[in-house]
This record gives sequence, C-alpha cells and structure tokens, in this order.
Amino acid sequence: MTHCNTLQHTVAHCNTLQYTATHCNTLQHTASRCSTLQHTATHCNTLQHTATLCITLQRTATRYNTLQHITTHCITLQHTASHCHTLQHATTHCNTMQHTATHCNALQHATTHCNTLQDIATHCNTLQHTATYCYTLQHTASHCNTLHHIATHCNTLQHTATHSKTL
Repeated sequence: MTHCNTLQHTVAHCNTLQYTATHCNTLQHTASRCSTLQHTATHCNTLQHTATLCITLQRTATRYNTLQHITTHCITLQHTASHCHTLQHATTHCNTMQHTATHCNALQHATTHCNTLQDIATHCNTLQHTATYCYTLQHTASHCNTLHHIATHCNTLQHTATHSKTL
C-alpha cells in the first residue's frame, strides 16, 4: 500500500511537471523569437553605420564645393586688390572669414560627431537591455529542457504505476 501511495504522489508530481513543461515550451518559443530580434538588431547596426558614412560623405562633398567657390572668389579678390587699396582691405576681411569658416566647420563636425555618438549610446543601451532579457529567456529555456526530461521520466513512471495496478 505504501508503494501505491508513493506512486500516486509521483503521478501528481508528474502532472505538475507536465504543466511546467508546457510553460517551458512557450518560453522556448519566446527565446527563439529573441534570437531573431538579436539578428535584426545586428543588421540594423550595420545599416546605421552605412547611413552615417553616407551622411558624412555628403557633407564633405558639400563643403568641398563651398570651399572651391570661396577659393575662386578669394583669388579674384586678391587679383583685384593688387590694383586697389580698398580691395586689399576686402582681401584681409576675406581671410578672416575663411579662418572663421574653418573654425565653424570644425565645430559643426564635432557637434555632428557628438550627436552620432549620443544616438549610438542610446541604441547600445537598448540592445544591452534586450540582450539581458534574451539571456534570461535562454537560461529559463535550459531549465525548461531539464523539467521536460523529468516530465518524460514521470510519464514513464506513471505508465509503470498504471500497468502495476492492472497486474
């Protein structure tokens, strides 16, 4: 009789483990979805890097065209200044503006770089949070695999207990 009570207790425990195994299967599905999200995040990082490079090249091209225009204008002013004292003053003013423009361009570049780094840091924090969540799900899925193995063993015991009762 004690053996039957133990088997009945084992059967009840196995039912609980089967329920837990079903819950674990749901968590495994969620963990698989998380892996897909990690792959998507990696692809997104690649696209963001490419977009940043493209924006930098576009800005460089715009600045190059502006500098060519300014250079052409300054050469014209320097040629005219050799004939006129008033235009010599304008050339000096142009040089000061070029220096100011160069300083301004450097500040604009630094600001753009800073904004990009802030965006990357925010995105990185989000990915770190997602990675932590995925790691938790993977750990839970591993635990569920163990419970599933125990549930299978319990089913075998339950079958044996049922078969023993009929004998």
